[in-house]
Amino acid sequence: MSSKRIPVPSKADSEQAARAFGSTVGEVWKAASGLTLPLPALSEVQSEYLKQATELWNQSLQRLQAPAAANDAKPSAALTDRRFVAQEWASNPSSAYLAQMYLLNARTLLQMAEQLEGDEKTKQRIRFAVQQWIEAASPSNYLALNPEAQRRALETRGESISLGLRRLWDDIQQGHVSQTDESVFEVGRNVATTEGSVVFENELFQLIEYTPLTAKVYETPMLFVPPCINKYYILDLQPENSFIRYTVSQGHRLFVMSWRNADDNMAQVTWDEYIQDAAIRAIGVVKDITGAPKVNTLGFCIGGTILATALAVLAARGEKPAASMTLLTTLLDFSDTGVLDLFIDEAMVQVREMTLGPNSPSGGGLLKGHELASTFSFLRPNDLVWNYVVGNYLKGETPPPFDLLYWNSDSTNLPGPMFVWYLRNTYLENKLIEPGRLSVCGEAVDLGAIGAPAYVYASREDHIVPWQGAYRSTQALKGKTRFMLGASGHIAGVINPPAKNKRSHWIAGNGAVPGDPTQWFAKAKEQPGSWWTDWAAWLQGHAGKQIAAPKSLGNRKYKAIEPAPGRYVKQKA
Repeated sequence: MSSKRIPVPSKADSEQAARAFGSTVGEVWKAASGLTLPLPALSEVQSEYLKQATELWNQSLQRLQAPAAANDAKPSAALTDRRFVAQEWASNPSSAYLAQMYLLNARTLLQMAEQLEGDEKTKQRIRFAVQQWIEAASPSNYLALNPEAQRRALETRGESISLGLRRLWDDIQQGHVSQTDESVFEVGRNVATTEGSVVFENELFQLIEYTPLTAKVYETPMLFVPPCINKYYILDLQPENSFIRYTVSQGHRLFVMSWRNADDNMAQVTWDEYIQDAAIRAIGVVKDITGAPKVNTLGFCIGGTILATALAVLAARGEKPAASMTLLTTLLDFSDTGVLDLFIDEAMVQVREMTLGPNSPSGGGLLKGHELASTFSFLRPNDLVWNYVVGNYLKGETPPPFDLLYWNSDSTNLPGPMFVWYLRNTYLENKLIEPGRLSVCGEAVDLGAIGAPAYVYASREDHIVPWQGAYRSTQALKGKTRFMLGASGHIAGVINPPAKNKRSHWIAGNGAVPGDPTQWFAKAKEQPGSWWTDWAAWLQGHAGKQIAAPKSLGNRKYKAIEPAPGRYVKQKA
């Protein structure tokens, strides 16, 4: 890895950055102050609110006058929200009224947020903030207002409260809300168990080669570049849902990068180093070990962005090592970034640059993994935050073991300079998609120069990488491209093994990828089950002939260092 480090900025540089930041904050405030709520819309919302509030009050009075009937009541239509479906909410008139009024207030606030007129991005931020406040204010989140938690406390003679306080203290110490029983899982013991060996490592990553599961393998090896904001073993949770094991079982000689969890020694690592010393180095090592002239490649999420950038850098140097490129829920064109766009503007990026970037007082810092994990969790606050606050702390329950949520809580740090470069040049300014606009590793980046055939996968309900945004990669890549749309979200859509026969996928029969994603979807056909089999068939066409599987992993130059999954994946943030 390069030892070059950017020097600490001068006082003048810091003052200039501060002035620019102040100017940007002023623009944000101007946009916020320009929002208006039209009087006719406000009057309509107020009128409807008073009408429904009066109806709820009258219904509550009727229940108080007929307590026997009320005690046997089942949840009304207004209490079908899963937070209030327990019988304790319906059988207690005051609790039922409280829940119904909360839901009415929530609907009204969201209606008011929807009626705002002004800058669209500011409106979206207001709606997001209102939604966060609404979810946090739910009476189910508070012991004094939650009859279900109160009944459990009585039944256990206070033991549930004692357990809840203990779990709260444990979570404070570990820095995140427990979403699963983490004591059940251990990396290398019951997750990430596919057999293999680490055959190369440097300061940024370990390279794992997996033991063949077939007598013959395809002559063109396969390299996976997983996201560096998560651990790679999302692709290898259990044998029955492991995308890694599935790929090996299809006869591919597979190598997977396992990113190092950044520590203080990596606080000044840049995006260029992730490209040159990680992705490009991994491609070279795979070629050296196998002797193959080309490599099939796959990138997942930001791993796909890193992979495509690396291949574009190599193309600028006259090298085209990819026999194919698969992109899973990856953005190359950042014009549509979905809900994440709410968090990113010039002011936010400048704050990050001033605190974590190469021009910060320390010359770099670490973006803590817990911060990233919290951000993603609050994109779905009911499912990934408040659900566990109620269960863990108010009821004293142990969340059930779930390998996916264990992986989700196993967060990773990122080097600040690398992170802020990524934020500014992709999410904020969307430069990667413009040929020659960016220089990476001293080369002008042109994604169209990659030239390799590509398989682009997106998930239809993905809230992190909207499928329409992922689809736009088909327009940036000039090689023959196949687009696949899977059901479900960012992770569940990808991890969908054929044996489960779950969900569905969409594919265009003629393979065309028009400029408008809605045109593609209009002609696509929905197919039941997993998309993995379609990908496996496509990949086979780029894998070459079959040869005898190697009897050992690595080679004389790159000897096995340790068994998979290796040390790096076990490092905690």
